[in-house]
Amino acid sequence: MYILLCNDDGINAPGIVALADALGALGQVTVVAPDMERSAASNSLTLSQPLRVREVSFPVRVEKAYAVSGTPADCAKIALANLLETRPDVVVSGINRGPNMCVDIFYSGTVAAAFEGAFKGLPSFAVSLDSYHSDADYSIAAKWGAECVRRLMVAQVKGGRVFNINVPDLPDESIRGIRVTRAGKVDYREAYDHRRDPNGKSYYWIQGWPEIVDNDPDCDIVAVKNGFVSLTPLQPELTDFSAMEGLTGIVK
Repeated sequence: MYILLCNDDGINAPGIVALADALGALGQVTVVAPDMERSAASNSLTLSQPLRVREVSFPVRVEKAYAVSGTPADCAKIALANLLETRPDVVVSGINRGPNMCVDIFYSGTVAAAFEGAFKGLPSFAVSLDSYHSDADYSIAAKWGAECVRRLMVAQVKGGRVFNINVPDLPDESIRGIRVTRAGKVDYREAYDHRRDPNGKSYYWIQGWPEIVDNDPDCDIVAVKNGFVSLTPLQPELTDFSAMEGLTGIVK
């Protein structure tokens, strides 16, 4: 298997190192990741300045590793268009520091990089750990992420979609297995902390406290809370087909 590995936490993040190590057992890995943290970049692209790409050494064995002065989506796009000599079998993104579930899927740079693979018809995976701790252990999430990739690739799943994987921050023996889920619903109690710099000018830090709205066990956020690895299939098609007929009647 030939694997393209990206992320949004940057090429030096511990999550991508752990995942590259675990994926190495499945095949050949090439890493293409941002040269710095690009969290919450979503699908944004760098248009107003050139992309700088440099080959770098990597802490674990990979085919090659490249640091890119752009967003996660930039990394996947330039890898697929220019950097890889052959088309990969799969695109994997992660491991993200923090979960990517519910509405956070739309903001996630980790998921966005995986979607670039889906846009090209490839089976793609986004892997996240439900922890923001700076000293989090990514090895367990790497093991489960790689196992999800292995199982689905052996099953020859169709390309053109993203399998969004979220792993609970638990000891391996406490994880209850893999559950196929749908994206859940949360209501963010959002606020912006207003502060002033030494010159008296205002600035703001975003804050948010998610409240679970849908407690169905088949929701990603509930499954992870209950100790399961959440596996949510996502597709690029965003058209609301159920609304099309009614809208056609309105606009005629």
